[in-house]
Amino acid sequence: MKVIQDIDELRQELAAYDSIGFVPTMGFLHEGHGSLLERARRENEIVVLSIFVNPTQFGPNEDLERYPRDEQRDQQLARAAGVDYVFYPTNETMYPLDMARVMVRTGDDVLCGASRPGHFDGVLTVVSKLLNIVRPTRAYFGLKDAQQLALIEGYVADYFVPVEIKRCPIIREADGLAKSSRNVYLSEQERSQAPRLQQALQQANALLEAGTAVEEVVERTKDALHLEGTALDYVEAVDYPTLGPVTAETKTILLAVAVQFESARLIDNLLYTRGA
Repeated sequence: MKVIQDIDELRQELAAYDSIGFVPTMGFLHEGHGSLLERARRENEIVVLSIFVNPTQFGPNEDLERYPRDEQRDQQLARAAGVDYVFYPTNETMYPLDMARVMVRTGDDVLCGASRPGHFDGVLTVVSKLLNIVRPTRAYFGLKDAQQLALIEGYVADYFVPVEIKRCPIIREADGLAKSSRNVYLSEQERSQAPRLQQALQQANALLEAGTAVEEVVERTKDALHLEGTALDYVEAVDYPTLGPVTAETKTILLAVAVQFESARLIDNLLYTRGA
């Protein structure tokens, strides 16, 4: 495994390969990232992992400075997952002039985007840069960040980017909590409450299976997520992957939740396909 910071060096290294699998991350790797890397390993000649805590997707009062980082541990996990190249760019490498950024036109006014203005502009900007640098055959993203994934798919389609975006399932703890780098922020009490997100979504899935109206499912999921010491950010149902309103024509519904604990904001979701 080779660790590279320079763009030109990385491009020279990758030029010899026909099939490149790419997993972009912000580091502090966990089993969810590992599942993306393992799939990339199975489906490509080589695997490239990027680790970059992207400042443009953090708001003024968000956790950029305290976002968990552990370079040595990340490299150990990457090596164990069969990564060939780790790309560790600096802010100066990724934003040499910062004269242009990607702007999201639709799909960022719901779910996480509604309370994090500009967040997805920052996400798509850095993803655009990384795809241009690595030029992968396939790029792998987890469905835990389902809104992010839909917007990346839309960006790739709108800009005719020659890459195949691979959707990968959510990886969970034994009690159902979705794996996340921010889970380390949770207190013992909060960690015991956190699986309620998945439990509420499982209840919602059963209601949808029973034919309950989407609006009622949303309200009952909200009721299930009034947890002591937390603030409910949102419970929302949208068409997937358009992120528009659910209509009679909607085939797949994304029901997504976000709960703000004292020191961490957790998200989770389910995808429900009608008639499946």
